[in-house]
Amino acid sequence: MIGQTDAAARKKIIVDRLMSLEEQELATAQAHYDAFLRDSQLDGREGHDKDDIAASRENADLAAAFDAPVQAHHAKIDVIENTDFSVTDTVQPGAVIRFNNRRFIVCVSTTRFDVDGQTYMGISTQSPIYLAMVGLQEGDVFTHNGTEFEVQEVL
Repeated sequence: MIGQTDAAARKKIIVDRLMSLEEQELATAQAHYDAFLRDSQLDGREGHDKDDIAASRENADLAAAFDAPVQAHHAKIDVIENTDFSVTDTVQPGAVIRFNNRRFIVCVSTTRFDVDGQTYMGISTQSPIYLAMVGLQEGDVFTHNGTEFEVQEVL
């Protein structure tokens, strides 16, 4: 079994990578939003033709479309900042879990990311797979979509 100090240090590295991933995603979404918003502004000259106005409106629409991802990443960062990532032996928010030889961190949904040669993925507390295993411990079995899984590790 991993010692409590080692488990906490390992978990901190995973959480730091999770936060870094979300901050990068936010920066990318914000850059797209800013670029389209900037391109939606008409210059200061008096007359603009139909093409200028159409391009401005199109860029404003695209900027508005990128506002949702910006807000979503802000919300995910807020959830990460407010989640208790203490070492635990129970599947709950903030737990790092392994089943089916895959590793997950329960907090927010993310793309896959690597930490020390291991691949992780963030899952939301609203995801069906999480809801099927909430409260379980290492060695417990749960069923999701008709398939049985064993919780191999909880950290």
